[in-house]
This record gives sequence, C-alpha cells and structure tokens, in this order.
Amino acid sequence: MNKQYNASPFVLISQLVTHLKGTLSAIDVYQLPTEERKIVIDLRQQLADARLDTRDYELSETRNEQLRNAVQAKKRLTKVRKDILAASEYNIFSSIDVAHLTANIEQIIERLE
Repeated sequence: MNKQYNASPFVLISQLVTHLKGTLSAIDVYQLPTEERKIVIDLRQQLADARLDTRDYELSETRNEQLRNAVQAKKRLTKVRKDILAASEYNIFSSIDVAHLTANIEQIIERLE
C-alpha cells in the first residue's frame, strides 16, 4: 500500500481488502480444521462489512450519521484486527503481515473522525 498520506478511509480499506483477499483466496476453507475455518470465514465477512461501514461513513449526509457510521466502522475494524491476530496463530499470516496489516487498520481508524 503506497502513497496513502491523503487517501480517504474508503480508499485505504479498499486497498486492505484487496490485499487480504489475495492472501485469503489461496486458502481452501473447506480443507481447514473447524476453528481455522471459522476464523477465516469470519474475517472475510468482517472485511466486507468494514468496507461497507467505511463507505457509509464517507457517504453520510449529516455529522450525526457520520459519527454513528464511524463508531460502527471502528468496531468492525477492531474485529478484523482480532481475526487477523487469531489467524496468525494458525500461520495464515506471519508476524510481519500482522504488524503491517495492524498498522494499516490503525491508519484507517484514525481517519474515521
């Protein structure tokens, strides 16, 4: 992910989703043990929802609506971060991936103000 200095939260989350989908698409969830499968499926769903929440944040028509959407997006991104950490316990993500992805998630959260 490059040149993100002025990127909107939606652009940043779209880049994050693209990056994670690339990693997750190589995984056949039906070959995974139950716990790992649950984490990967949950991560995919949380990513999709976080992207939609961030889109809704940017498309908000009032400040109150924007604040509500920001709170929801932040909660969802926090869950994504936890799922990435849980997936790393099963070697789906390396510690370097976790650090990089967590930094990207924190950057998105910071821009949801």
